[in-house]
Amino acid sequence: MIKFLDLKSINKRFDKAFENEFSQFLSSGQYILGQGVVKFEENFANYCGTKYCIGVSNGLDALIIVFKAYMQLGKLHKGDEVIVPANTFIATILALVDVGLKPVFVEPNKKTFNCEAVEIEKSITNKTKAIVIVHLYGQLAEMDSIIKLSKEKNLLLIEDAAQAHGAISDTGKKAGNLSDVATFSFYPAKNLGALGDAGAITTNDKDLAIICKQIRNYGSDTKYKNERLGVNNRLDEVQALFLNVKLKALDNDNEQRRHVAKRYLKEINNPKIKLPFYSGSTNHVFHLFVVLIDDRTHFINYLKAKGIESAIHYPIPPHKQKAFEVFNGLQLPITEQIHNNCVSLPMSPIMTPNDIDAIITTINEYC
Repeated sequence: MIKFLDLKSINKRFDKAFENEFSQFLSSGQYILGQGVVKFEENFANYCGTKYCIGVSNGLDALIIVFKAYMQLGKLHKGDEVIVPANTFIATILALVDVGLKPVFVEPNKKTFNCEAVEIEKSITNKTKAIVIVHLYGQLAEMDSIIKLSKEKNLLLIEDAAQAHGAISDTGKKAGNLSDVATFSFYPAKNLGALGDAGAITTNDKDLAIICKQIRNYGSDTKYKNERLGVNNRLDEVQALFLNVKLKALDNDNEQRRHVAKRYLKEINNPKIKLPFYSGSTNHVFHLFVVLIDDRTHFINYLKAKGIESAIHYPIPPHKQKAFEVFNGLQLPITEQIHNNCVSLPMSPIMTPNDIDAIITTINEYC
């Protein structure tokens, strides 16, 4: 069986380093917001090219903290409209709704699966205060035009970079440093994955960074002195230590993912399979390799019978979820088609040439 994602084998490469870090952690006696978190925040900020990084408990909490911080700064208020891709993972929408903001869904480009400035602009009203951009599947959105639009309309620009660790724009800037603030998830399956839940916020805005850092820790910088309303959403010390180890391998892992993707794109030639767009640049880190096919169930069952695991990202779009019945009446045909037809093929930095060969051959024989 070729696994969709073999996390055990991916992380086994780091066993000795993990054991060493954990041993030092046990000896330190410092278990929450210790030097491991401080070191990771410094390292990840430097990696992304930002001045600040705030480690938090997961990607969803990162978004919620950012929205709360902007509300405490007076830049967002309950009821404000925030433009967001219609085809994102539900966490992006959950965060907006949690703090009382109103998501305004924008359809993606059919080719890239990402939102573009021209469609975003059509949805801007006098109630719009921010744009959330999701670099879906690991491919950067076309940021130059979106940045220009956000400045022209005086809108906050937020990156949900949960799937784009290490993606590099044509200007040389990385995901996490292409907007006013960015959020990351280090869920185990991510390109930079922890061994549990973890997340981060990156920004060059000092005031925002200070407030986010306070909010994640009961609204406090100093123990028992609470400057503002906060929560307990801190990055776990152990996960920070593990992430520091894995960060060193991220660029190489991303390059290996691109290698797999290039082989898929060059060698899969089945007309029933619609392959994703890729410019060939470093703006895509292939967190996922997503194809479109009309009879998804038949295709998935075929792959399974041939010993190949696949996945669906995502089977139900946010506006069709029971949890969001208020949005169920929306008609978003491009988003719905993507969610109905998408299949994620195996993708990881440790796939062998034999695995890749077998997947390509099997897909080309599909009929």
